[in-house]
Amino acid sequence: MRNAPLLVLDDLGTESATPWAQEKLYQIFNYRYNARLATIITTNQELESIEIRIQSRMVDPSLVQIIHIAAPDFRRAGVDQEQSDLSSLNLHRDKTFETFDLRQGELPRAQADNLRRALETAQEFAQHPQDWLVFNSMGYGNGKTHLAAAIANYVSNQGEPVLFIMVPDLLDHLRATFNPNSGLRLDKRFDEVKTAPLLVLDDLGTESATAWAREKLYQLFNYRYNAHLPTVITTATPIDEIDPRLATRMLDGSRCTFFLLEVPSYRGGIKPKRRRSNRSG
Repeated sequence: MRNAPLLVLDDLGTESATPWAQEKLYQIFNYRYNARLATIITTNQELESIEIRIQSRMVDPSLVQIIHIAAPDFRRAGVDQEQSDLSSLNLHRDKTFETFDLRQGELPRAQADNLRRALETAQEFAQHPQDWLVFNSMGYGNGKTHLAAAIANYVSNQGEPVLFIMVPDLLDHLRATFNPNSGLRLDKRFDEVKTAPLLVLDDLGTESATAWAREKLYQLFNYRYNAHLPTVITTATPIDEIDPRLATRMLDGSRCTFFLLEVPSYRGGIKPKRRRSNRSG
């Protein structure tokens, strides 16, 4: 194995990590590294978790090319993708484009047209996710989350990875890494969100606006903005009340489609009953 002209080592990190096994792997890696023999390695492990002597040879930029594969498991194509434990998309499986209610006959024409354009905008984004899409409204219950979840479900059903999360929940997950018993580091958790192929941030503006939370959201927005990573954001907060560092990126017409939903809260098409007066006559 040490002298093979081309050696392919598959699934590094799944072996039993006995001292003998570690020593044999190190001997193979060290010999081939020094001899500059062609070697291909596949692994699902984080490089930082690999034995340090082997890791140092795997990350030498003068000899090694590292390729990160972000694609989902092809064996699961056509079925529900395994979701990150951060994602709450499984709670919104019923929210699809087909189940979105255009509220025909309930809304005035201008509002009905606005809602139809919102649906069309979401469908277009789902077909070709790129850059940012923001759904803003004055109030809650008017379809923002449904449209965002419909995009996420459509993309997920195409076999592509999606991270759907409410902003307050995201910050809670990041704070949880400070717990000494947490098995996750903040930087790893944060990188999972920053680099998600498609990120859906629901209910921006409902989070606790501490200085730490504002800084984390700015870092997240700035990274994805500069990297042109597809991002969907919903918020009921007026844009002039959002942190200006976030708002300027959300309002950049060259990177972001900003859609204002101008419809009232959904009531299921049922008009509230009038209260009867207790007064006679």
